[in-house]
Amino acid sequence: MPHRCDILVVGGGGAALRAALAAHEAAPHLEILLVTKGALGTSGVTATACSDRMAFHATLPTTEPGGPDAWRHHADDIYRIGGQVSDADLAEILAREAAGAFDYLDQLGVPWARRPDSQVDQFHTDGSTYARACYTGPYTANHIEAALLERLCQTPIRVLEHHMVAELLCNPEGQVVGAALVSEESDEVHALSASAVVLATGGAGQAFAVNVFPPDCTGDGYAIAYRAGAELVNLEFIQIGLCSLATGLACSGSMMRALPRLVDENGREFLADYMRNQSPVERAAILFAKGASWPVSYREPSHVIDIAVTIERSRGHRVYLDYARDAHGLDPKQLPEAILAWYAGEKGQPLDAARDMASPLARLLAINQPSVDWLAERGVDLRAGDQVEIAPSVQHFQGGVKIRTRAETTVPGLFAAGETAGGQHGANRPGGNALLDSQVFGRIAGVNAAAHAQAHTSPATDDTASAREQIERLFERGGVPAHEAARSIREGMSDACGVYRTESGLAQLGRTLDALASKGIDPRDVSLYQAVEAVNLLQGARMIVLAARQRDESRGPHLRFGPGGALQPIPRDDNSWNRYLVVERDPDGPRIEPREPVRPTTRD
Repeated sequence: MPHRCDILVVGGGGAALRAALAAHEAAPHLEILLVTKGALGTSGVTATACSDRMAFHATLPTTEPGGPDAWRHHADDIYRIGGQVSDADLAEILAREAAGAFDYLDQLGVPWARRPDSQVDQFHTDGSTYARACYTGPYTANHIEAALLERLCQTPIRVLEHHMVAELLCNPEGQVVGAALVSEESDEVHALSASAVVLATGGAGQAFAVNVFPPDCTGDGYAIAYRAGAELVNLEFIQIGLCSLATGLACSGSMMRALPRLVDENGREFLADYMRNQSPVERAAILFAKGASWPVSYREPSHVIDIAVTIERSRGHRVYLDYARDAHGLDPKQLPEAILAWYAGEKGQPLDAARDMASPLARLLAINQPSVDWLAERGVDLRAGDQVEIAPSVQHFQGGVKIRTRAETTVPGLFAAGETAGGQHGANRPGGNALLDSQVFGRIAGVNAAAHAQAHTSPATDDTASAREQIERLFERGGVPAHEAARSIREGMSDACGVYRTESGLAQLGRTLDALASKGIDPRDVSLYQAVEAVNLLQGARMIVLAARQRDESRGPHLRFGPGGALQPIPRDDNSWNRYLVVERDPDGPRIEPREPVRPTTRD
């Protein structure tokens, strides 16, 4: 077990791998250690996430509208879709450096889809003015992880698997000088000194009962940064989308554009109950639009579908996508010409109306047969008449540890990248910007961590006793058992802090979480590793709920509803809420403050 390194990278996904590689490329003589929960390459989001066609958003030389300033359109989209609560200069960095991030992955051998003329194939995703989404298929993220990991194995970067960074160690001046590690396998505690630390631990998906995150995503980066004194931002903005409960597949894109029926366990179609003023064709057009606006968003009319599914599930129903036949009253021949033309374009040849439009399954096979095969390989056989059970599932955290242009946090020596970081996205993001973010700010974090490490050297330490003591201070013997606390947190967050958020629901959830914090987490019923995770879930959940309760408007995926079972969200309020919410630690718990984001500069 090492006692010292120059740069500690925490995490095992795309942002962590890119940060470690960038640090090595910037300063090959530095000793870099990557610590990850689970096994590298098989745990974390980048290694495991799939969707019908997963996107990497980038403005390339061949991307419309063309020209050296085409990236500015991308930056404008990021800021606009972000609801004007992201830092505009971070949005510009993402857009400007996208092509370089793509080229790096291309050189590593990521098998991007290309057209017959060898040009990279790109398509429109939610929030995009132009077609910028590059892809390999359902496994885009997995291919990126594999390429980065192969490159990492060619370097002297050390890897420590099955370990959690439970606490950051800081000197009296508040600078990060190391970390306390806990072994997943033995519960042993180790002290590690480091001159710089990069947090790339992903989001806090496991704070919710219904999510598509791997089990190791418990918001560790948010919690340990918070405890070290870092600021966090935009925590109320969590992307939630309709996903397959059996497989975790994001039912976006063609899965919705094939126009399946939405039914309950009794086969009852219910969308008409929520769209009474629309005809079957108009409802189908909104469902089709859902394919390009998959995460729930206030600005998209298709959020009515997420609301409908949420309410039906809250009433005790199960909800399914049925591809066997068309919705009641729908005549596919009456669909708008633009939708019919899209089907033909996706198929690559004229439609055979009798065959390709016979049912939702026929349409899905015509436009995206691999998604049908993917589901069949995992036990959901649409050809045999199986239905896809769905639920609104937490999928991506828009906010996180607040960073600036060098990926630095407000704690000296601490950097953050990927889903752990906040400020670059705002309320929402164009589809594919999460993978892009991991590579752009992963590189920036690694480069600047290397620069910091060369200017600040931390002496080696093996003060395991002090590290263990710091971890033990997280718990309260005789408090709430860790497994009980984790279950209560997850259930409460999914019920009150998901798609449908109300003042009363959030207030009650806040009181429940505050009571848990007051009693403390008792670690005795689980391993030390799991007990720290429970503490991290609780601290992350309290910060999220505090922010969600403060923002009494709707913006992006944050939908606030009035009392009495209202079906329409409270409107967006730019006069009061064109600001983001910054959370930091106070002696009595998390403290929140509205602030002005960095605004776009005026261009001639």
